[in-house]
Amino acid sequence: MRKLLLWLAGGTYDFHFSLATVLYEFRKDAVTALLLGATLWLIESRRELRKAARAPASMPAAPQEQPSSDLIWLRDGTSRIRVAPRDILWVASAGNYIEYILANGTQHLIRGTLAATESELARFAIVRVHRTRLANLDRVSGVEFKPSGDFELTFDNGQTLGGSRRYRPAVAALGGRTAPV
Repeated sequence: MRKLLLWLAGGTYDFHFSLATVLYEFRKDAVTALLLGATLWLIESRRELRKAARAPASMPAAPQEQPSSDLIWLRDGTSRIRVAPRDILWVASAGNYIEYILANGTQHLIRGTLAATESELARFAIVRVHRTRLANLDRVSGVEFKPSGDFELTFDNGQTLGGSRRYRPAVAALGGRTAPV
């Protein structure tokens, strides 16, 4: 094999042509080819094992995320509270804390930033309506736009929340649901 490959490449490999020499050279080439093939096979099988190891790890994660997408966990001091996003009316910034106001009247003070909370709750139609407040648009029953450009949201439980003209585009789609003045 070596003599053939070198001849194809334009080189020469000279050995004395005898049965013992041919068997010796063939054995060297066969062992080299076998070692190269085994090495490539091991590399490929390890790659497949890594893929298989990653796939089961991601499979169970998906079913675990499904229930958590319906609920969020708030850490209130040493306790954790499970809240359905639909129960949140609005979220307000309070210094280094975030205040969650729920439809049933309860409030939870959680340490965090409004920006982090906004990105976490955006998938639930909870959007920024003021520099310091987020509102759950699914709970809004009416919007009153003021001449100054500001607006006032009325929630389905009768509570109201003011919004800034800077964030008016976030509630522009609710313009058809205006509350009576």
